[in-house]
Amino acid sequence: MNMQTLFAERIGGQSFGTSTEIYKFEKIKRAKAAGRERHPDIELLDFGVGEPDRMAPTAIRERLKQTVDDPANRGYADNGIPEFKAAAARYMDTFFGVADLDPETEINHSIGSKPALAMLPLCFVNPGDTVLVTVPGYPVLATHTGYLGGNTVKIPLRKENGFHPDLDAIDPAVASKTKLFYVNYPNNPTGAAPTEEVFDRLIAFAQKHGILIVQDAAYATLAYAPHKPLSILSRPGGKEVAVELHSMSKSYNMTGWRLGFVAGCAKAVRAYAEVKDNTDSGQFKAIQHAACAGIADKTLADGIHNHYRTRLEKMTAALREVGFDAHMPGGTFYLYTPAPIAAGATPFANAEEAAQHLIREHMISTVPWDDAGSFLRFSATFESRDDADDDRIVRELVARLKSANLKWAQAMSRLMT
Repeated sequence: MNMQTLFAERIGGQSFGTSTEIYKFEKIKRAKAAGRERHPDIELLDFGVGEPDRMAPTAIRERLKQTVDDPANRGYADNGIPEFKAAAARYMDTFFGVADLDPETEINHSIGSKPALAMLPLCFVNPGDTVLVTVPGYPVLATHTGYLGGNTVKIPLRKENGFHPDLDAIDPAVASKTKLFYVNYPNNPTGAAPTEEVFDRLIAFAQKHGILIVQDAAYATLAYAPHKPLSILSRPGGKEVAVELHSMSKSYNMTGWRLGFVAGCAKAVRAYAEVKDNTDSGQFKAIQHAACAGIADKTLADGIHNHYRTRLEKMTAALREVGFDAHMPGGTFYLYTPAPIAAGATPFANAEEAAQHLIREHMISTVPWDDAGSFLRFSATFESRDDADDDRIVRELVARLKSANLKWAQAMSRLMT
């Protein structure tokens, strides 16, 4: 049997596995290996990793230790336990003032946000249907839309628009064919926070064109002054045209626990629950019970929030010191800054080349984005021993970046004028 003839066209058909294209994060992995081989005695400063550097809160871990031994939790969870749905409703009220969610009909748990994003197209997308997705961003919803024969239209997030979608630039003919509009605020990788005006305009756009907004709120509690945590479901009309995906991964350092929920438009939540019921058997009940011990506890979330805010403030000052156009983000734990165009006499064609140079030559890992301009993402989730070690790592970052002799487009243009 020739296995190659069996693969579905959605993953490449007979060409599956033969592509020589290297995924961005695989390139970073290889560059790290090359850097370590070239500089075996130099510490890698890893600002590329995008997952929390600390453990989940003690209260949640202690509850898991108790519930894992309860025989009542040994079976399938299916579409979730009522206790977690109620806790999710309290979380939405505590952090976002969304007090009127029905836990039974407007909330359903997910095994993290990624599976929920993969399942939502199954609820809505037929061959030929269109979805809008913001870029740069997380590609899962777009990937599964393509699997189903749908069309993805990329909406660029540009600095001049505050990294919010320019709705006026969307072709009305495209909008009329659109079923889903994926947004993510606070935004990875740009760090942009949502505003009431941005959400209100999205709601009006959805109402006008008959679109469901899919708002990925994985970083929802990580909003920094002058911004505050904001849900699209708190805005007038939001529950009628949107679902919001919340995750315990970033807000509560529960990345590997794989738990979140979908909330909002009751009919959309019901459709998601039906697809989910035919896709998985739910997250382990003990994990859901453990989350109930903390997700509506503002004190726990504030401790995590303050940890990243403090690091981001230090990183922003450090990057500005060496010439980066860095600014404190509105949310998330990322700094998104224009990439340098050269290091000394070595030019960079794009952010990817800049990132490769920083890893291989200076043992500094970042994530490049070239979707809508060339930018580097620095994450505040780097590993360290304690707060004092944070300061040491940031000082070392400054020293290495200064030695790199980086140049930026804006600096070059000032010299030319």
